[in-house]
Amino acid sequence: MTSRPKLKRKFYESELERLQIELVKLQEWVRHKKLRVVVIFEGRDAAGKGGCIKRIAEKLNPRVCRIAALPAPTDREKTQWYFQRYIQHLPAGGEIVLFDRSWYNRAGVERVMDFCTEEEYVEFLRSCPEFERMLIRSGTILIKYWFSVSDEEQERRFQDRIYHPTKHWKLSPMDLESRARWVEYSKAKDEMFAHTDIKQSPWYVVDGDDKKRARLNVISHLLNSIDYEDLSPKPVELPERQSDIGYIRSPKENQSYIPDIY
Repeated sequence: MTSRPKLKRKFYESELERLQIELVKLQEWVRHKKLRVVVIFEGRDAAGKGGCIKRIAEKLNPRVCRIAALPAPTDREKTQWYFQRYIQHLPAGGEIVLFDRSWYNRAGVERVMDFCTEEEYVEFLRSCPEFERMLIRSGTILIKYWFSVSDEEQERRFQDRIYHPTKHWKLSPMDLESRARWVEYSKAKDEMFAHTDIKQSPWYVVDGDDKKRARLNVISHLLNSIDYEDLSPKPVELPERQSDIGYIRSPKENQSYIPDIY
């Protein structure tokens, strides 16, 4: 990962706004054509996945674009077919689902932390490519991003989270354990890529050391990965508001207002 000068804030914000406008156009195309879009975000802890997902989704209609960030499986879910709990979160026609972590948990944290058996892990590596090929054959658009971050930058972000009053919640015991097992996670990632970086659904690696660049690069790549047309509607003309003849507003003292602190 080469060191480059940081992007100017003004340039970053203007580019982000431009790309988010294009995302809205993509959203309308997905809704119009009843497309099913799945975008998977995986990678190192503190590599910038969450911030990127937030910038993609923040201007979109939550009825069209939703984020799937599943908690740890329940006892009942642990007895299900492994992919079953993820299938219910897949999109219907006209929807985009952003998976903040996904079924690849089995090839990462579950493998490293011994949350699954050797047999379950081997079966995942065998069945995952077939599962994804099946999704693609059914018409689902599947895009997978892996966020990479250097040791030094991850350490800096971890230290920042420890002392930041609004970020310390991001450091879970699992995150700290992943830091301690850096090499094991690297080996697990390499093995996962060897089996699941397939022609039909390749992994796209994101250099996450520079968060701003990573966000712009991912959004640009996502837009270029799906053919869409601009369906922007014509400017809306607001109708005249109904007159309030005969209507008397309820006195303010009859309603409960929040304290006017500011």
